[in-house]
Amino acid sequence: MIRVELPAHLRTLARVQDEIEVDVPGPVTLRSVLDAVEARYPTLCGTIRDQVTRERRPFVRFFACEEDLSHLSVDAPLPDLVATGVEPLSIVGALAGG
Repeated sequence: MIRVELPAHLRTLARVQDEIEVDVPGPVTLRSVLDAVEARYPTLCGTIRDQVTRERRPFVRFFACEEDLSHLSVDAPLPDLVATGVEPLSIVGALAGG
């Protein structure tokens, strides 16, 4: 099981209290994890990625194992600690302002 931490507003949409867990068959990539998250929590479709282009939304970032994974290929394997469920994949809404 892959552990995923969501920001508060997405936890509200998904109606969950804490991190979520999803089963990812095959290679554990950002694409496969996001596909599993959206399949299990359809209310999140279009919130993390654009529904048409499937591109990451501009103010959404992905972190795991103290690394920013936001600009990696969505098909690159995620770190082993994420793939084994030891470490979560964190989805974070970026802060902007002046």
